Amino acid sequence: MRLPRRSLAPALAGLAVSLRAAPAKAANATDVPSTPPKEEIPAATPWERLLRRAAGQSVNFHAWAGDARTNAFIAWAAGRMEALHRIRLRHIRLRDTAEAVARVVAERAAGQSSGGAVDLVWINGPNFLAMKQQGLLRRITDELPNFALVDTAGKPATITDFTVPVEGFAAPWRMAQVVFIHDSARLPDPPRTMLAMADWARAHPGRLTHPNARDFLGATFLKQALYEMAPDPAALARPATEANFTLLTAPLWEWYRALRPHLWRQGRTFPESGPAQRNLLNDGEIDLMISFNPAEAAAAIADGLLPEATRSYVLAGGTIGNCSFIGIPFNAAQPEAAMVVADFLLSPEAQAEAADPRKLGSPTVLDLSRLKPGDRQRFEDLPHLPGMMTAEQLGKPLPEPHPSWMTRLTAEWERRTAGSGP
Repeated sequence: MRLPRRSLAPALAGLAVSLRAAPAKAANATDVPSTPPKEEIPAATPWERLLRRAAGQSVNFHAWAGDARTNAFIAWAAGRMEALHRIRLRHIRLRDTAEAVARVVAERAAGQSSGGAVDLVWINGPNFLAMKQQGLLRRITDELPNFALVDTAGKPATITDFTVPVEGFAAPWRMAQVVFIHDSARLPDPPRTMLAMADWARAHPGRLTHPNARDFLGATFLKQALYEMAPDPAALARPATEANFTLLTAPLWEWYRALRPHLWRQGRTFPESGPAQRNLLNDGEIDLMISFNPAEAAAAIADGLLPEATRSYVLAGGTIGNCSFIGIPFNAAQPEAAMVVADFLLSPEAQAEAADPRKLGSPTVLDLSRLKPGDRQRFEDLPHLPGMMTAEQLGKPLPEPHPSWMTRLTAEWERRTAGSGP
């Protein structure tokens, strides 16, 4: 039987009251679909925040510009910095790194604690020692993510520059080791010691030279000979003094006095740089040259700058090796962007580019066992060109003497070669 329509009103009214009065029922998975909690976005790391600040900045990179391949590598790095981080990397080309050091010293003397002209500088040896001792460098390596990939144990030169502990005030970016380069067609059996080099030069006058000792490579020629002739080579790790310099270098100067008249142009003039010396070898004016790049011969052959028979070798007692560093002055105008550049130069991408003998051929500062498989592959894919030396052929490098030895050697060489002769 159908109820009258009016009889539904009280029932519906009662139902509405009971619904309002009933306590709320707890929601569950079967009643109301739950809303998943919002995923928390992790806070940016300090390095990510630095990258954001660095975007759009410009970096004035003061670096020696005496080598075309190094200049080209810096230009490549500038392109990558623009593409990756919108950072403009400007190569301020130097003839002598001391120019940049003097600039920073002058700015501090003038009270300029920020906005300096030098954001990044390539430094080694006496220049690094001077900047570190005067407190002109920022401590940086603890903040660079890629520094964790550096082979600090297997390659101690990455944390010690010319016997001076770096202590984070500069970042490594390329390794180097002395080799001697010869045209094997003209000189199949080159001298294997510095002492033998003098005898060879006497028998082949004019066929050997070295860069001016004011050039880093020319000073290294003298340091290499000093290692072989010093009565106590271990003393070279300590600062040079008036007394020990005179004692330890006496055999060197006696050797050089006998060598010099048999050098190219009777030792009256010297090529001003490594590339100038290489031109003499290519032109057939000399048969032997010193280099600080184990891949220089291979690269020069590939570029047509040296004959295909050109080869490299190390001396019987080993040769000096070191690591190049970059530092950020205390008053750099753009320190954040400079940090990004320093970290990029430690990246597997940049290190593999530098290790490519078609580019720079610089041995890497990295420990390849720490790299991801894809990054290790970058190095495994690098070509082995004619004229290249293997790591086994290079052997363990000799450590650089304390920076003071190079400073004194250069000054004494200039004194002895001024005028009529030593």
